[in-house]
Amino acid sequence: MPRPRLTGLGAGLLSTASMVVAGAVAWLLPAGAQTVVFGVLFLPVCALTGLWVRPADLAMGPVVVPLAYAVGVLPVAEGGGAGFTGQVMGLVTTLALNAGWLYGGTLVAGVIVTVRKVRLMSAARRKARSAPRRPAAEQAAPRTGQEAGQSGQSGRRAPRSRVAP
Repeated sequence: MPRPRLTGLGAGLLSTASMVVAGAVAWLLPAGAQTVVFGVLFLPVCALTGLWVRPADLAMGPVVVPLAYAVGVLPVAEGGGAGFTGQVMGLVTTLALNAGWLYGGTLVAGVIVTVRKVRLMSAARRKARSAPRRPAAEQAAPRTGQEAGQSGQSGRRAPRSRVAP
């Protein structure tokens, strides 16, 4: 499985483009199956968006998928009548009647992003714990010239020669 790292904008564009294609495929089906097929295709898009968004943009995963759903559902939205107002009413009706798919997909993306964030935080905590540290007594005591690698000079380091001996 490829591990691309998408920015928040890239994840939004990928999920929106995928949902537009899914809407076009669902539009070819009979009227009763359109929204179900669209919803089923929405779930893997949400999972991939949650997996592929980069760690710095993890919060964007659950934000962009509902927007992608709303844009992608336009081809299969119930026709509310002629004109712009009728199309908007059809879109709102379709979104309201299929809110389960929308909430489910957003939940899938949210859970994946949350698990990834918790794993990143625990890995950072483990890394910080395993980093070598100087003992507290050694940190408080000033270092002498020889401990610091100085050869008896008063606070100055000897310049290194760039020419090989």
